[in-house]
Amino acid sequence: MTKKFLETKTLNLPDIENEILEFWDEAEILKKSEDARKTAPIFTFFEGPPTANGRPGIHHVVGRTIKDSFCRYKSLKGYQVLRKGGWDTHGLPVEIEVEKQLGLNGREEVEAFGIEEFNAACKASVVRYKKEWDELTRRIGYWVDLDDPYVTYHNNYIETVWWLIKKIYDNGFLYKGHKVQWYSPGTGTVLSSHEVSLGYKEVTDPSVFVRFPCVDFNDTYLLAWTTTPWTLMSNLALAINPRVKYVTIDMGGEKLILAEDCLKVLTDENYSIIREQEGKELVGMAYTPLFTIPTVEYTDDCWKVCSADFVTVEDGTGIVHMAPAFGADDSIVGAKLGLPLVNPVLANGHFTDETPLVGGLWFKDADKIIIRDLKEKGLLYKRLNYTHNYPHDWRKGTPLMSYPVDSWFIKTTAVKDDLVARNKTINWYPPSIQDGRFGNWLENNVDWALSRKRYWGTPLPIWVSDKEGSEYFEVIGSIGELREKSNLNTASDELDLHRPFVDEITWAAPDGGTMRRVTDVLDVWFDSGAMPYAQWHYPFENKELFEKHFPADFICEGVDQTRGWFYTLHAIATLVQKNVAFKNVIVNGLVLDEKGEKMSKSKGNTVNPFDIVNKYGADVVRWYMMSNSSPWDSMKFSESGLSEVRGKFFGTIENVYRFMSSYANIDGFSYQLAVIPVCERSELDQWILSRLDSTIGTVDHAFDNYDVTRAARELEKFVEELSNWYIRRSRPRFWSAKQVAQGGRDSDAVHQKECAYQTTYDCLLGLAKLISPIAPFFGDWLYKNLNDLTSQEVHESVHCASFPATTEGRKLPDLEHKMSLARQIVQLVLLLRNRSNINVRQPLSRLLVVTAPDIDESSVQAMESIILEEVNIKSIEFISSSSGIVTRRAKANYKSLGPKFGSKMKALASSITELSPVDISTLVEGGTLNIMVNKEAIRIDINDVEIISEEVGDWSVAQDGSLTIAIDTELTEELRLQGCARELVNRIQSMRKSADLNLTDRVIVNVNTAGETYKAIEEHTAFIKRETLADEINSSLQSKTATWNDTFTINGDAVTIGLSTVK
Repeated sequence: MTKKFLETKTLNLPDIENEILEFWDEAEILKKSEDARKTAPIFTFFEGPPTANGRPGIHHVVGRTIKDSFCRYKSLKGYQVLRKGGWDTHGLPVEIEVEKQLGLNGREEVEAFGIEEFNAACKASVVRYKKEWDELTRRIGYWVDLDDPYVTYHNNYIETVWWLIKKIYDNGFLYKGHKVQWYSPGTGTVLSSHEVSLGYKEVTDPSVFVRFPCVDFNDTYLLAWTTTPWTLMSNLALAINPRVKYVTIDMGGEKLILAEDCLKVLTDENYSIIREQEGKELVGMAYTPLFTIPTVEYTDDCWKVCSADFVTVEDGTGIVHMAPAFGADDSIVGAKLGLPLVNPVLANGHFTDETPLVGGLWFKDADKIIIRDLKEKGLLYKRLNYTHNYPHDWRKGTPLMSYPVDSWFIKTTAVKDDLVARNKTINWYPPSIQDGRFGNWLENNVDWALSRKRYWGTPLPIWVSDKEGSEYFEVIGSIGELREKSNLNTASDELDLHRPFVDEITWAAPDGGTMRRVTDVLDVWFDSGAMPYAQWHYPFENKELFEKHFPADFICEGVDQTRGWFYTLHAIATLVQKNVAFKNVIVNGLVLDEKGEKMSKSKGNTVNPFDIVNKYGADVVRWYMMSNSSPWDSMKFSESGLSEVRGKFFGTIENVYRFMSSYANIDGFSYQLAVIPVCERSELDQWILSRLDSTIGTVDHAFDNYDVTRAARELEKFVEELSNWYIRRSRPRFWSAKQVAQGGRDSDAVHQKECAYQTTYDCLLGLAKLISPIAPFFGDWLYKNLNDLTSQEVHESVHCASFPATTEGRKLPDLEHKMSLARQIVQLVLLLRNRSNINVRQPLSRLLVVTAPDIDESSVQAMESIILEEVNIKSIEFISSSSGIVTRRAKANYKSLGPKFGSKMKALASSITELSPVDISTLVEGGTLNIMVNKEAIRIDINDVEIISEEVGDWSVAQDGSLTIAIDTELTEELRLQGCARELVNRIQSMRKSADLNLTDRVIVNVNTAGETYKAIEEHTAFIKRETLADEINSSLQSKTATWNDTFTINGDAVTIGLSTVK
């Protein structure tokens, strides 16, 4: 039996995708794709590890589609692409989830529950949703190795992380410090600067202006401002800027000291300035403390005015309250002045019970009590609400506080210049991130707070001597080193490097003490930033693999990773290897709902990715996400957009394939004849193949430059051209081919048939490859349905094939230009027909084209027959000016002119109304025009002007850029009869389709009508029979019995048609 192309009706894409998934699995297509390129050049991709203790969302589909699209593209281009997956399993997100599950609250309850049991629960939690993640990964066609992923809690991974810490230490960048840092009392740990940046929220805090009584001057107060009233319990100094002018003002009953530039904060303008002085003259002035804590030993240096350059007059009073325990700048100044560190707040965020007034309170809850006390004492000048961005714990959501703690740091400030310089070599998409969000972050770099006082994480590999007063410590860089130091005998498969087991490993210190591990774990972002090394267990094994796959050619994650994973990758590579970790990075934006609002469970606007994929198909979702907007722009997700992509893009390709396959099966085409040279094919064939070549070049360039959206849109454009121009205009050749198959001997028709089939096949095969990086399922379905029959290529899957290459001599820019111009003219004519309510089946007499520098007569004439056939007009005429068919006048667009020209707008508007037809044509065609206004040349553009056009006579006129055309709308009787005949053909064809007739079925048509329609049948019988495959057209229904009947009107004439097939 002769093999045929698969013929289809409307496809169910989700069902097809599941069939393709089975095919990929059974035929091991991923493995074959990789094996075929084992010796090829390497393209390295790093997978940013997700945490599997939460369900995947629709935003994960975006990132994974971007990653997969470029990896598939590079594979098609002949590169070896390893796709190693990974799981981020440590850290605070996991701990918080487990605390909720176990009903625990805070460190005390966790430790009472038991660290071993708690970490065991964390380990079990991280794979809670792994099945769902794996299923989504598979279902959306994201090719990544799920069988051998890197896992951050595995010993091999941890060992590499330890090696990196040791390397950083050996390079002189690791140190222990006591600093005031951003600290989360909600989770009891320090946060690094990149973690802090992830948790800013807009909040409204109390802003207070406080009177500090001067010791040496009666009724005189230093007026200071703060947005953290709770820190006033620890006030030890007031800071001024030595170069700012300060004033003492008399308010009648009291005197206030503040910066002159801040007098606007006063609530009463009835004051007089009695003294002016520079800030430096205030230094040393003593004031009475607001609060004291009995257990604190204060020094004589407390409660005096000091100098600090960071004080500004942009907000507040120019006098800053200083609490060295709760501010990094305050701490530095306090240390220079020898001030004590007064910290009455416990690590859990509550004031100690011994603290007067606010003992036992949560630090933020103390604000209200302190403000009330100040008011009762007469020291509160005023209270305002202050809305600002304040850092919160990025996972738990509780507010952070600046807090003095011991921590281990990486001295990233020492390599700041390297970080900045290497960033300049990375290609960022969008480019603005390089010098903006990421570049600014690097410029303001602070040392990396590495240690966390938590439980479930990579243990900090630092052991310290417990001898009193000892500062001796050792950094362990491998399991082997740990065994050697401690005589550890635990078998490798039984060894757990996590707490509490690792905390129990000790050895003798050289100073007589015992070496014990610090109880801290690492910042979880160090874990993820270590993945280029740790995924290979480098340097303990896979040295060659690591060296071949570092740095990455490409990474991609969300914009929130700019100061997270992107930074830690960059920092570790710079610290350890003086290199970049990645060369190209796409920063994808947010997925919003269709109203532009952020998706959240509380709003009820989240989207289940499984539901969407199962409804529309993964390829539709993938294509929509890539074509809708650039990946780095936030995307408004809409199901109507998915429906449009399904019909307009995939439906169109489906229709082209269905059209070709149905006729090819009738004619027995299977691409077995010799390939016909392009030069021997029709102009239409040559044009679409040239467009295919141009599309290949554009898509290749777009993918190569990480512009997936441009690639998708270029393919959408080609699909539209293939269907709406090439296939539609090639239909007569397919009809002719059918007639030859029924016994004709027209050799030209045979040739044209083969040309049409080969050309359509070539376009579809090229399209299958071009769309496959973004639409891997449909691309493979199309490729297999084409190639399985013809065996034109040896590959069993499009993903084992190569990216289509351009063919020498096939690209014809001049022909593309002419055809593009023809299509532009046709579109304008159809627009005019629609505007004039004249159906395209109604012939018209004349089309006028206005020539211009880029609208040459010869190009239009070369396409004349195509244009006339498409628009159903008898002739084309050319004119050099549009003045005979349209009159134009201009008036000012004040909305555009006002912001640009201000006071000149009135005179400019007057000049615009006086523009001549020539001036208006110059503006319309060129987009800009210089106008003389009061002897000054002013350049305006097309948006500054409203062009009012009035058509002349029976001409209907349209313009698109430099192209102006007009149609003559006058209808003669002859034209009306031709229009009736074409309308009748259209009705009969619709009846054939409704009757589900085969393409080759011959019919008998019986018509009952009168008037112009009857006359049209008499004059155009041959045309109607030819177009409808009618053997007979009878003008009466009385003597005939028809199988299908329909009644309608044409131009007011009642028409009844009966249709029967020829027996």
